[in-house]
Amino acid sequence: MKSVVEQLPEIQRGAEEILVADELQEKLKLGRPLRIKAGFDPTAPDLHLGHTVLINKMRQFQDLGHEAIFLIGDFTGMIGDPSGKNTTRPSLSPEEVAANAETYKEQIFKILDPDKTRVVFNSEWMSKMDAADLIRLAARNTVARMLERDDFSKRYAGNQPIAIHEFLYPLVQGYDSVALEADVELGGTDQKFNLLMGRQLQQAFGQQPQIVLTMPLLEGLDGVNKMSKSLDNYIGITDVPDDMFGKIMSISDDLMWRYFELLSFRPLQELQAFRDRVAAGDNPRDIKFELALELVARFHDAGAAEQAKDSFINRFRKNEVPEDLPETLLECGPDGQMGIGHVLQQAGMVASTSEAFRMIKQGAVRIDGERVEDRNLELLSGAVHVLQVGKRRIAKITFK
Repeated sequence: MKSVVEQLPEIQRGAEEILVADELQEKLKLGRPLRIKAGFDPTAPDLHLGHTVLINKMRQFQDLGHEAIFLIGDFTGMIGDPSGKNTTRPSLSPEEVAANAETYKEQIFKILDPDKTRVVFNSEWMSKMDAADLIRLAARNTVARMLERDDFSKRYAGNQPIAIHEFLYPLVQGYDSVALEADVELGGTDQKFNLLMGRQLQQAFGQQPQIVLTMPLLEGLDGVNKMSKSLDNYIGITDVPDDMFGKIMSISDDLMWRYFELLSFRPLQELQAFRDRVAAGDNPRDIKFELALELVARFHDAGAAEQAKDSFINRFRKNEVPEDLPETLLECGPDGQMGIGHVLQQAGMVASTSEAFRMIKQGAVRIDGERVEDRNLELLSGAVHVLQVGKRRIAKITFK
């Protein structure tokens, strides 16, 4: 096992917060594999890259010699985590939980080493609790403490209902750490309250408190909002290679570094070398190719990644347009020009010129594969261009 000094940079990589950092170093000095826990409720079985940020961190711990415990919250999934919600979240049926859990198990081993991973379900210990046990667990906390949670506090202040069972969620998640004797628990920044509950309950049960390591929420393709299927700004790990490669190539150059930090397994020294190349004048697009190749190969294979790269180059750099690409004819004004905002609006690719300018600012608009940065760009009559907004809106535009 590597020394503490060698392990810390990799553990700290991309982390938002480590509570408590000094305690983590003391645990690492023990020289034994630490039990690294991360819990997932089986509510959204089709993972996207945002979900994999925690799983990637687990893999990094595995590579350092530690034990990864992938906890599927089949019991807590029937409660429904209210984190970040302003309404009570509907619970899942046992059948839905079981089906989603199986899908998760199929997907996580695209990242985790199955030989170094324990997959557990919290129903293993929670289903053995009777009503008296649950009451005793609830007695270890207070309503005032629960109302320190931001979402609970806002709902209470706004006279919105909070169901009693919702208070059980952080208690059960915290007790999971007791049952597993976790050394470290990983979670998103929105899970901080629940993670700290684990520390509190471990101390109450006479255990050494776990380290809490929070990871940031990955921005989606728009570079602004959290990656989410509901916002349609996500990259699914089951996306076909061409789609995955193209979506990764569509992110902004600044966001590329964020993705490298949170999603890549390349050594930190190699990422710094990439930054140095860009600073020296290399095209960021060439570095982004490396990111896209790595991620597509992870979820498919190296051959599929290379084919996706060739397809991307053919479509966007060589302007080889697919035969079935929708074609739109637009008429320029008297001066033979049309502004990019009006082009996108009249082609039906955005609802308004304001949306067009917003998408340009987000780096989501491309012409013939090249990102548009100038909102005042004018296109000339007689030209034919392939325009793309986001990852799905693409059309061949002929100007007359």
